Amino acid sequence: MHNYNIFLSFYNYISSGVLLFLKIIIVIISVMVSVAYLVYMERKVIAAIQLRQGPSVVGPFGLLQPFADAIKLIIKEPIIPFKANKLCFLIAPVITFTLALLGWAVIPFGSYIIVDNGQELIVPNVIANINIGVLYILAISSLGVYGIIIAGWSSNSNYAFLGAIRSASQMISYEVSIGLTIVTVLLATGSLKLGEIVIARHNMPYWIDLLLLPMAFMFFISALAETNRHPFDLPEAESELVSGYNVEYSSMPFALFFLGEYANMILMSAMAVIFFFGGWYPPLDVSFLYIIPGTIWFIFKIVILLFCFIWIRASIPRYRYDQLMRLGWKVFLPISLFWVILVSGILVYTDSLPKNTLNNTVYYKEN
Repeated sequence: MHNYNIFLSFYNYISSGVLLFLKIIIVIISVMVSVAYLVYMERKVIAAIQLRQGPSVVGPFGLLQPFADAIKLIIKEPIIPFKANKLCFLIAPVITFTLALLGWAVIPFGSYIIVDNGQELIVPNVIANINIGVLYILAISSLGVYGIIIAGWSSNSNYAFLGAIRSASQMISYEVSIGLTIVTVLLATGSLKLGEIVIARHNMPYWIDLLLLPMAFMFFISALAETNRHPFDLPEAESELVSGYNVEYSSMPFALFFLGEYANMILMSAMAVIFFFGGWYPPLDVSFLYIIPGTIWFIFKIVILLFCFIWIRASIPRYRYDQLMRLGWKVFLPISLFWVILVSGILVYTDSLPKNTLNNTVYYKEN
């Protein structure tokens, strides 16, 4: 009997480890495939806006174009500048790409229901349901700037170094407003777990959603700057810096920077969906919409936000650097600080602060 219990505990330990490993592999493959077809989507949408056809040669409707681009980058020769720091030059894109994937460890893609003693329990479908999920994802997104700084410095190029300095100052500036917009959500939900935030947002009154709506717009605009996307792509301004911090990169090191940038776009869209747009729940609380799995709703909302990323790139001119800094420090920072105070006051006045912070891995389903 004792040996059987040891075997059972060992089996449970191994099976949980294998399940965790499979989750990690599925998430990594999903993100990589999503990045490949996000590039295809971007080229097609911008071509449609500009009355062009876009990729249409490789495969039906050009659907195999991402794989052709990947093969082209793989077979190209990686070139290292003569006076570059070779170790830092090669490790910088790896840092950027790895950090872009690490953030997905705490992103809940959906939920499932288990029955325990007659009670239905909602369990978020996530790799690591840690108590400080919000802090973890903010820390990971903040570390991404190190890969860019290392790339700019190690390239021994004035253009690359100037692009890296721009990127660092831009990311630091807009992380402040991103953090403050998230604080308003935390005040209303009372939890640092992303799964609990989604469930709490689903159950809160609609007037709180309206109260947090301006912060959703501010978060999205700050995410454009955080990911160095148009119209805030100053670190990669071709007319000023040739290509920015990655000007000396080619082949797979360049591809890793490229993958990291687009993976961060998807990650920021997922964060916006979790904090402001209901996560894996349907947009309307209508019974027949719940037939569609929550993961499908989650992906659908992310695709909508990614379309907005692309649409903005095709329609809005690039900001000047002084305009970018002024927007971050003189507009977004005061507004976000004011909104934190406003939300706190309204929640206290209406007695709407969360009474009990949810600290469990599973949550009771509402009747």
